[in-house]
Amino acid sequence: MSESAAAIVYTSTYCNYCRQVKSYLNERGVAYEERNIDENEAFAEELWNTGLRSVPVTVIGETKILGFNQTQLARAVSELTS
Repeated sequence: MSESAAAIVYTSTYCNYCRQVKSYLNERGVAYEERNIDENEAFAEELWNTGLRSVPVTVIGETKILGFNQTQLARAVSELTS
């Protein structure tokens, strides 16, 4: 994860939920590093090694959020700012 990124978002190219997660984070000013599994096999392998098999997966600290779950995203983002 880059120094300025507070989150990592594993995405794929044509994923609507991925776009929703990125939009959600952008609206809240949360810096993130996008890791598109379609564009980089290493990112896909990283994701598979976590035991997860679908996108989006958002990693904030030790928290992994599968899909576009606003409740979990809000909780993780609030912990970043507290």
